[in-house]
Amino acid sequence: QVQLVESGGGLVQAGGSLRLSCAASGRTFSNYAMGWFRQAPGKEREFVAAISGRGRMTHYADSMKGRFTISRDHSKNTVYLQMDTLKPEDTAVYYCAATARYGSNWYGSYDSWGQGTQVTVSS
Repeated sequence: QVQLVESGGGLVQAGGSLRLSCAASGRTFSNYAMGWFRQAPGKEREFVAAISGRGRMTHYADSMKGRFTISRDHSKNTVYLQMDTLKPEDTAVYYCAATARYGSNWYGSYDSWGQGTQVTVSS
């Protein structure tokens, strides 16, 4: 498995931006597709975005398209989630996760998880 550590969460006003980072260690980073999920209190874990191992393919949940951007830097073994035009409903704990196979939106397809970082968007 790969070890993942998220950072970059915080409190931001509606309409603002945040960039989350997820540092990976333990295995060859490019062997893994990476995803971001989020979970709000009382709700199920929700898919946000994913990127293929080499970064050539990405896909997003419909509600995040045009506002969020996933990317990865192989020199830093890090995946990012740039979040723009944030809304109060984006408030959640955000998790990054790794999987051997790109393409799934289902959290059960991901093998390794970070501890999560809190994002709070005030109105």
